[in-house]
Amino acid sequence: MDPESTQLQQSQLASILGPDPTPFETLISHLMSSSNDERSHAESLFNLCKQNDPNTLSLKLAHLLHSSPHHEARAMSAILLRKQLTRLHSEIDDSNYLWPRLNGNTQSTVKSLLLSSLQAEQSKSISKKLCDTVSELAAGIVPDNGWPELLPFMFQCVSSSDSPKLQESAFLIFAQLSQYIGDSLVPHIKHLHAIFLQCLTSPAVDSDVRIAALNAVINFIQCLSGSGDRDRFQDLLPAMMRTLTEALNSGQEATAQEALELLIELAETEPRFLRRQLVEVVGAMLQIAEAESLEEGTRHLAIEFVITLAEARERAPGMMRKLPQFISRLFAILMKMLLDIEDDPAWHSAETEDEDAGETSNYGMGQECLDRLAISLGGNTVVPVASEQLPAYLAAPEWQKRHAALIALAQIAEGCSKVMIKNLEQVVAMILNSFPDQHPRVRWAAINAIGQLSTDLGPDLQIHYHQGVLPALAAAMDDFQNPRVQAHAASAVLNFSENCTPDILTPYLDGIVSKLLVILQNGKQMVQEGALTALASVADSSQEHFKKYYDAVMPYLKAILINANDKSNRMLRAKSMECISLVGMAVGKEKFRDDAKQAWARLCKCLGQDFLPYMTFVMPPLLWSASLKPDVTITSADSDNDIDDSDDESMETITLGDKRIGIKTSVLEEKATACNMLCCYADELKEGFFPWIDQVAGILVPLLKFYFHEEVRKAAVSAMPELLRSAKLAIEKGQSQGRDGTYLKFLTDSIVPALVEALHKEPDTEICASLLDSLNESLQISGTLLDENQVRSIVDVLKQVITASSSRKREREERAKAEDFDAEEGELIKEENEQEEEVFDQVGEILGTLIKTFKASFLPFFDELSSYLTPMWGRDKTPEERRIAICIFDDVAEQCREAALKYYETYLPFLLEACNDEIPDVRQAAVYGLGVCAEFGGSVFKPLVGEGLSRLNAVIQHPNALQGDNVMAYDNAVSALGKICQFHRDSIDSAQVVPAWLNCLPIKGDLIEAKVVHDQLCSMVERSDGDLLGPNSQYLPKIVSVFAEVLCAGKELATEQTVGRMINLLRQLQQTLPPATLASTWSSLQPQQQLALQSILSS
Repeated sequence: MDPESTQLQQSQLASILGPDPTPFETLISHLMSSSNDERSHAESLFNLCKQNDPNTLSLKLAHLLHSSPHHEARAMSAILLRKQLTRLHSEIDDSNYLWPRLNGNTQSTVKSLLLSSLQAEQSKSISKKLCDTVSELAAGIVPDNGWPELLPFMFQCVSSSDSPKLQESAFLIFAQLSQYIGDSLVPHIKHLHAIFLQCLTSPAVDSDVRIAALNAVINFIQCLSGSGDRDRFQDLLPAMMRTLTEALNSGQEATAQEALELLIELAETEPRFLRRQLVEVVGAMLQIAEAESLEEGTRHLAIEFVITLAEARERAPGMMRKLPQFISRLFAILMKMLLDIEDDPAWHSAETEDEDAGETSNYGMGQECLDRLAISLGGNTVVPVASEQLPAYLAAPEWQKRHAALIALAQIAEGCSKVMIKNLEQVVAMILNSFPDQHPRVRWAAINAIGQLSTDLGPDLQIHYHQGVLPALAAAMDDFQNPRVQAHAASAVLNFSENCTPDILTPYLDGIVSKLLVILQNGKQMVQEGALTALASVADSSQEHFKKYYDAVMPYLKAILINANDKSNRMLRAKSMECISLVGMAVGKEKFRDDAKQAWARLCKCLGQDFLPYMTFVMPPLLWSASLKPDVTITSADSDNDIDDSDDESMETITLGDKRIGIKTSVLEEKATACNMLCCYADELKEGFFPWIDQVAGILVPLLKFYFHEEVRKAAVSAMPELLRSAKLAIEKGQSQGRDGTYLKFLTDSIVPALVEALHKEPDTEICASLLDSLNESLQISGTLLDENQVRSIVDVLKQVITASSSRKREREERAKAEDFDAEEGELIKEENEQEEEVFDQVGEILGTLIKTFKASFLPFFDELSSYLTPMWGRDKTPEERRIAICIFDDVAEQCREAALKYYETYLPFLLEACNDEIPDVRQAAVYGLGVCAEFGGSVFKPLVGEGLSRLNAVIQHPNALQGDNVMAYDNAVSALGKICQFHRDSIDSAQVVPAWLNCLPIKGDLIEAKVVHDQLCSMVERSDGDLLGPNSQYLPKIVSVFAEVLCAGKELATEQTVGRMINLLRQLQQTLPPATLASTWSSLQPQQQLALQSILSS
C-alpha cells in the first residue's frame, strides 16, 4: 500500500475511534448497507480497528448498544459484540476472539455495560440478541471465574417480578448457559429448582416469562448427568405441563406451541424423565390432539410429542408399549386425520404429477405418523389395534373412511411386516375386496396397499397370493376412465414383480404385457411412465421368458425414445431408455445388439466391452446429472420462518447442527441414479472405462461426504475401488493412453485419504461398513503404493471405528437393561448388532490386507492396535468378534513368520483354548492358526506340540465332526495335524500320529485346505515316508483309496499339478508292486472307484 493511502487510513481510524461518536455510528450503518462496495469498505475499516485498537472498538460497540437511540444500530452492535467476544463462533480460528486481548478496565466496562443494557433495553428482538451476546461471552469466561457478578445478577433478575422482560432475559441466558457450560450451574441446583418452581407455579407470572422458564428447565435437565439430580426436578413436571394447558385455556395458542416444541425436545433427549408421570403427560397430549377446536399446528405438535416418545427407543426402550390404551387412542386420532381429504378434480383429470391432489396437511401428518408409530412400536403392539379399528372403516358408506383404512394398512406394513406376514390371508382379502369399490380413489388406495405390501411383505405375498393379486392388477389396468388408477396398477405390477421369481410371473405374462402395451399408447404421460417402468421390471423378473414379447414391445419403446424429445418429456425418455436396457438384458445380447444403439443404462451389463462405442453418447448427460448441485435452502434451526414447503411436496428438510436445510428431492434422486450408473459402468467396463476416470473421480470423490442423500454417498463409496481397478487393468494391458504406474499412485493418493476422511465423519453404520469394504478393496488393488503416513492414517481411523463401535454396543447393552425392555426391542437390537458385526468384520479384512501387503513392516502398527484387539479374544465378546481377532493373529503369524514369534507367548494360550470353542467358525479360525504356528513357529512352538495334538484330536474325534457347520473346522484341524507331522516329527509318536492323520483323508469341505493337504500326502508318498506307508506297506490300500477319491472329484480337491503327480505315483505302483499286493490293494476300492481309476490310468 502506498504511503498516501496508509496515511488516509490512519486518519480515518483516528476519527472513527475518536471522541466524536458520529463517525463510528456511520461506520456501523455502512456495515448494514445494501451497497456491496460501501459494505466491504466498512468491513475492512472495522477489521483494521480490531487489529489496531481492540479496546476502544469494544468500548464503542458496548456504548452504542447501551445508548444509541437507533434500533438498527443497537441490534448491529449486539451482533458484532457477540462475534468479537465469543469463542463459540471462532473455534477454528481464534484470531476473531478479542476478549483475551482487552485490558482489565475494558473487560470490566464491557461486562457492566452489557448487564446495564439488559436492564434498559425495551425492544424484545434486541433483548434476545443481547442475551445471546451475554451467554456466549459467559460461556468462555464463567468457568474460570471471569464474571463473578453474572450469576447473582441473574438470580436477582429472575426474582424481580416487577420486570417480566428482565425475568424472561435471565431465563433465556440460563437456558443457553445450560447448553454451553451446564457444569458451572450444577452447584446452584437447589437455588435454581426453587426459582423454576416458583416461576412455573405462580399464577401472576407473564406467559412469555413462563415459556422462557420452561425452556431453561428443559435445558438444565438435559445438562444433568446423574439421574438423582434429574429426579429432583420431577416435581416440576406437573407445573411444566400446566404452562401448556393454561396457555391453551386462555386461547394463547402461539405460546402453547412454543411450550409443545420445548416438551418435544425433552421427550427426545430425556424420555426417562417423563416415565413416572407418563400416563398423565401422554393423556394430556392426546386430549390436545383430540380437541378439534384447536389449531391444526397445535394438535400436530401434541401428536409429534407422543410419536417422539415412542421413537425414543435408544434412551427409553419399550416404555410406550406399556400403555396400550394410549396407542389405541393415538391410532384412532391418526385414522381420523386420514379422513381430511377432498375429492379434488385435479386428481381425476391426471394432467399433472399431482398424485396427492386433495390431500391436506392433516392427512399428510396422519400418514407419516402411522408409519413412524409402526416402525417404533412394532407389529405386536400396532397390529391388534389396527385389526380392532380398520374393519369399521372398511365397511363404512363414506369413501374417505374406506380410503383411510387402505392407506393405513400400507403405512404400517413396514413396521409390522413380521406380524402381518403371519396374518397375510386376512390382510390380502381386506385389500382385494376393495379392488371393485365404486370410488376410484378407494380403488387407487387398494392398489397402493398391494404395491406397498409387495415390497414390505415380499416374497411371502408373491409366493402365496399371486393367483389373487396379479389378475386383480391386470383388471385395474382396464380402467380408462381413471388414468391415475391405471398408472398406479402398472406401478404395483412393478413392486410385485421386483420380489418375484420367473416361475411365478410367467403364467401371467401374456395378460400383463398386452395390457401394458395398450396403456403405453394412452395419451397421458403419467400412465405411459408407469407402464414403461412396469414393463422394465417384468422383463427383468421373467428374464428369457420375455423373448417372445420382444418384437411386439421394442417398436413402441423406440417410438417413445424418438418422439419424447422436449424438456417436459425428459423423464419419459429416461424411463424408455431404462426399459429398453432391461428388456435387452432379459432377452440377451444376440437378440438385442441392433436395438442397443438407442439405449443406455444397464445395456452395458448385457453387452460388456461391446458397449464401449456407445459410451460417448451415454456419458455427457450422465456426468451432467451426477454433478447436479442440490437445490438447498438454509435457515437457522431455531428461526421462526420455517422453510415454506407447504406448496412443494418435493422439498425435504433435515437439521444439521444449528442449521435447518430444505432440499429438493427430485434433484437428489436424479443425481443418485446417475452416480449409481457411473459406478455400474466402471464395474462392467473395467479397463475400458479408463478415458473417463479423471472426470468421474473429480465428481464422485467429494460425494463421499454428501450428507444430503444416502444413495449418492453409497454410489460414490462403491465406485472408488472400481476406478482404481479400471486404472490398474488399463495400465497392465497397455490401454492407458500412455500413462504409467505414477498415474495409479496419483489416483490412490486422492481416493484412499478421501475414504479415510469420510470414515471419520460417516454417521450411518451401514455406510460405515461399505466405506471399510471399499477401503479394503482399494488397498488390495494399490495398497503397495501407500506411504507410511497414509498407513498411519488408516490405522488411526480403524482405532476410531473400533472405539465408536464399542460405545454403540455399550449403549445397546444399556437399552437392554431398561425396565420396559421387551422382545420387540430385542429384535431391533439384534439387527443393529448384526450391522455392527459387519463393521468389525470389515476392520478385520482391512488389517488382513495391510498385513499381507506390508508383512513385518506393519508390525509396529499392529503393536499399537493390540490394546484395541486383545479384548476381542474375551469370552464376553460375540463369536464373530472372537473369530475376527483370531483371524488377525493368524494373518500376522502366516505373513510375518519369524518376526511374529514374539507374539506367540501372548496369543497361543488364547488360540489353544479357542480350538475347542463351541462355535464352529471360531474353532475353524483357531485350528487354522495352530497349523500356521506349527509351520512357522519352530522351537517356540515345540513345547506346545503335545497340547496342540490333544486340542486337534478333540476336534477330529468329535462325534458330529463331519456334520454341517463343523466340517470346515474338522478339515482345518486335519490340515494342522498334517503340519505338526511335517514340521515337528521328532516331538510326536509318529508311528501313531501319521497313520491317524492319513485316516482322516481325503478332506472335502474346505477346498483350499484340501489342495494343501493332498499335495502334502503326495510328497510323503514320493519320498516313501515310512510312518505313512507303515510296516510292510500296510497303509498302501488306504493311500490308493484316498488318491482314487481325490482323482474322481476332478479339480476340486487337488491342483492340476498334484493330480498329475498322483497319476504318476499310481502308474509306478502298477509296475513295481508284486501282483498279489496290487490285486488286494485294488480289491479294497469300491467298484466305481476301480472303474474310474482304470480309465484315468489308461488314458
